[in-house]
Amino acid sequence: MNAKRFSGVGTALVTPFTSDYSIDFTALRKLVELQLDGGTDFLVVQGTTGESPTLSSTEKQQVLETVAEVNNKRLPIVYGVGGNNTVDVAEKIKQVDTSLVDGILSVSPYYNKPTQEGIYQHYKYIAEVSDLPIILYNVPGRTSSNVVAETTLRLSEIPTIVAMKEASGSLEQIMEIIRNKPDDFLLLSGDDALTLPILACGGDGVISVVSNALPEKFGKMVHAGLKGDWELARKLHYELLPVTGLFFAEGNPGGVKEALVFRKIMEKYMRLPLVNVSSALSEKIVGEMNALV
Repeated sequence: MNAKRFSGVGTALVTPFTSDYSIDFTALRKLVELQLDGGTDFLVVQGTTGESPTLSSTEKQQVLETVAEVNNKRLPIVYGVGGNNTVDVAEKIKQVDTSLVDGILSVSPYYNKPTQEGIYQHYKYIAEVSDLPIILYNVPGRTSSNVVAETTLRLSEIPTIVAMKEASGSLEQIMEIIRNKPDDFLLLSGDDALTLPILACGGDGVISVVSNALPEKFGKMVHAGLKGDWELARKLHYELLPVTGLFFAEGNPGGVKEALVFRKIMEKYMRLPLVNVSSALSEKIVGEMNALV
């Protein structure tokens, strides 16, 4: 499978809502157009940033169809399908419309805290039923379990598993994966703030929250790093670093939605249990966006 189409910047799209908390499809279309115009390399639909736990299966399909319609095959689309019931995840993957989707992003099982062998067997099971390439997702801060480098490397030998989105925060673990992985297996940053050091270590790109609101500048930073233009990449990294921290200061995607309000893409509404960021943080984000856009 061609993993290279998932290198560079993949934007983990937020889901816009109206004041009655229904999906704002007009805003969603504007968000996709912003990504297309801003130089994003692929689109990620219904990751955690898209508030996927609060969307019904019908709503998720509607979001996917809308993104696919606006995208019109211009960029690859990765669809989030994960969970802690292996058989259920596999069934959902089998139901994905492969005419709309180019890859699957699947988070490691959360809450029930499987062993490394359990994580391996989970992914092996879903890979065997998938006609689409699978991107693994390691985010211990959300799942309460870490996919260690050895497990990732074992999984990289399975043909349908093409990449790992790494959000462990451990550069040592990430370097161990990069040092030993097959050439056709991608290592993608799952932490916006660590994207530049991960690229410098040999990473292949990022699945980003920041690029929702700043696809032009964030994409320029990533592409400079991939080309080895470290002076430009470092300059842009440090320009983006303050707002990156602010986006996550009170949880995701509250911060980046504030920035998208600033860019006149959408309103800031989120579904419970998530709530808007504080007015103090909102003011700081607007201040940084004024300097960046």
